[in-house]
Amino acid sequence: MRLIAAAMGLGMLLAGTSAWAQDNPQSSPVASAISPDYSAVYCSNYYTTDRGSDDTFLVSGEQSNSRVVFGLRDHVFINKGSRQGVRVGDRFTVSRPDSDPTDVQWFQWQNKLAKAMGTFYRDAGQLKIVNVQPNVSTAEVTFACGYLQRGDLVRPFQERPSPPYKPAAKFDEFAPVSGKSVGMLVIGKDFSQTYGKFSTVYVNLGANQGVSVGDYYRVFRYQGSHAETSQYLPDYQYKILGFGSAPARYQWNDLPREILGEGVVLNVGPNSSTVLITVSHIELFAGDYVEIE
Repeated sequence: MRLIAAAMGLGMLLAGTSAWAQDNPQSSPVASAISPDYSAVYCSNYYTTDRGSDDTFLVSGEQSNSRVVFGLRDHVFINKGSRQGVRVGDRFTVSRPDSDPTDVQWFQWQNKLAKAMGTFYRDAGQLKIVNVQPNVSTAEVTFACGYLQRGDLVRPFQERPSPPYKPAAKFDEFAPVSGKSVGMLVIGKDFSQTYGKFSTVYVNLGANQGVSVGDYYRVFRYQGSHAETSQYLPDYQYKILGFGSAPARYQWNDLPREILGEGVVLNVGPNSSTVLITVSHIELFAGDYVEIE
């Protein structure tokens, strides 16, 4: 009898759980993402050699006597109004030029490549105009990647596509050389030097090299490379003191390349692209190579 009662109780519990899940769909398992989410796309930052217009900017905001920065749902003021064509409902993006405060190279050509990619712009957020006066307007911060501050650049909103992910099962760790343009992982978001899955990284290939949003990069590394500024063991690709040595000398281009991962292009400038890493078998580093798949 106890077993029957227990079975009946378990059945009622399962039925109740099923009914609760149907009434609360947000509790159901979340399906795997098929493309980068809104924040990944609109907070990815970018390098570009196209300076663009810098004549529209954030002047200040509400409670400016005590506020040094502004955030989501705050009201801020921009230096354009009805006389300059601004209307209620207009949408804008906010960004600011930024630079690495440490200025320490991870690999030999890092600073030179970053300079060739152009100016680095940090995505700050998005605005919607709620009130317009002749020469100034009030906007609500409708989306924020971080904080907004006085002097941030304000530009008309432009949609950014969210390219689809490739199935991870299609990743080929022994893929042959594609024969397409080759570049490097130059530096990462927040000026980071090490990366994994879902890291955002900037590559020195762009529209001038035939890159488009949605393209995939294959990330790879050569054994025996000496580009890093960190310490390394000489000739580690074929010998380690006390742990064996091949009878012949091997250079970096004598051995197979190691394919480490891949990523999808989110944003493209003339000589740069923003990449979201989608597959990473091991840790990636600034200075690793990429090729267009």
